[in-house]
Amino acid sequence: MQRKKIGILGSTGSIGTQTLEIVRKNPDLTVTALAAGTNVELMERQIREFHPEKAVMWSEAAAADLKCRTADLDVEVLSGMEGLIEVSTMTELELLVTAVVGMIGIRPTIAAIEQGKTIALANKETLVTAGHIIMPLAAEHGVPILPVDSEHSAIFQSLHGENKERVSKIILTASGGPFRGRRKEELSGMTMEDALRHPNWSMGQKVTIDSASLVNKGLEVMEAGWLFDVPLEQIQVVVHPQSIIHSAVEYADGGIMAQLGVPDMKLPIQYALFYPDRRPLEGKRVDFFALGQLTFEKPDTETFRGLALAYEAAGMGGSMPTVFNAANEKAVALFLRHKIGFLQIPELIERCMGHHKTVENPSVEQILQAEAEAYEYIESLIS
Repeated sequence: MQRKKIGILGSTGSIGTQTLEIVRKNPDLTVTALAAGTNVELMERQIREFHPEKAVMWSEAAAADLKCRTADLDVEVLSGMEGLIEVSTMTELELLVTAVVGMIGIRPTIAAIEQGKTIALANKETLVTAGHIIMPLAAEHGVPILPVDSEHSAIFQSLHGENKERVSKIILTASGGPFRGRRKEELSGMTMEDALRHPNWSMGQKVTIDSASLVNKGLEVMEAGWLFDVPLEQIQVVVHPQSIIHSAVEYADGGIMAQLGVPDMKLPIQYALFYPDRRPLEGKRVDFFALGQLTFEKPDTETFRGLALAYEAAGMGGSMPTVFNAANEKAVALFLRHKIGFLQIPELIERCMGHHKTVENPSVEQILQAEAEAYEYIESLIS
C-alpha cells in the first residue's frame, strides 16, 4: 500500500485535530511532521500516536519541554519560524496542511510551494495578506492550492469540471453567527461567552469570534478573490442560517452549482487530503424531510461593520487587507481577554485602516511590517 506523507501546521488546533481524526481512519496516510503553538501535552500525545519524524513548537520553551517529554522517541523537535520552514520543506513530504492561525503561516507556505508541495490551505491570512505573492508562485511551480475552508471547498467543488470563464458570480454563504438578527445596540453588552456560542459550527475561539462579527466572512471574500481569480464585485455574501449550502457558483447561463452537506469540517479536510477522490466518511447526513426548509437573508452590514470594512480593504488592495486582518487579530485577542467590548472590534479595525498608508504590491517584509504597525497602533489607542 502506497502511503501519502503529510505534514500539519497547527496540529493541536481545531482543523489539525480533525485532520488527525481522518488519518486514524485512513491507514494510507502517514504523518511526517507536526507543528503547534504552545500545547505541549497534546503535541506529546500526537507524537506518540502518529510517530512523525519532526515536530515543531512555536516557542523555544515549549520545544525544550517537548524534547524532554519525548526523549524516549525517535523524533526531532524544532522551534520557531526556522522549524516551521524546515518541516514544510522536508523532501519526503507530499502535502502540507496549513492550519496555523495568523500570518506566521505565510513563510512556511511559500517555502513549501517553492519545494513543490501540495498545499491544503486552512490559513486564511496567507491569501488575505499575501495572495498576490502566493497564487503566482503556486502557478509558477505547478502546485495545487486545495482549500480546506468549508466555503472555499464548496466553491472549489462547484467549479469542478466546469468552464471557469463562464462564472458570473460566487455565492459565499454565512450562518450569520450567534448574533444574527440582533440590532447594533444589543451587541454592545455581548460578552465573550455569548460570542462563542456558535449555532452550527465547532471552531477555535478566534474563528468563532470572527464569525460572530462577520469579519470571518470578509476574510473569506478576500480569500475567494485570490483562490478563484474572481473580481470583488462578483462575490456575493448570503446569510444562510442552516449552514447546509456551504457556498455556490452561478454561471453565465443562470445555472447555479452548489455543494451541500451537514456542518462538519471533516468533509472539506478529507476532500483536500484525497482530491480528486471521494472517500467514505462517517457522520450525519442531510435529512431534507427533517430539515423542512432552507432560508436566506441579506447580511446586515450596518450592524456588522466588519464585513463592509473587509470589502473596503479588499477594494483598496495592497497592504490594506493586511492591516484589516492584523487589526482584527489584535482586537479579537483584546476582546477574549475582556479588555474591550464586542463593538470595539470593528471600531479598532476602521481606525487602523484610516491610519494606514497603503503600500502597493507589498513584499513579505512589508506585509509583516504593516502587521506590526497595526498592532502597535492599537496598543497606543488602548493604553
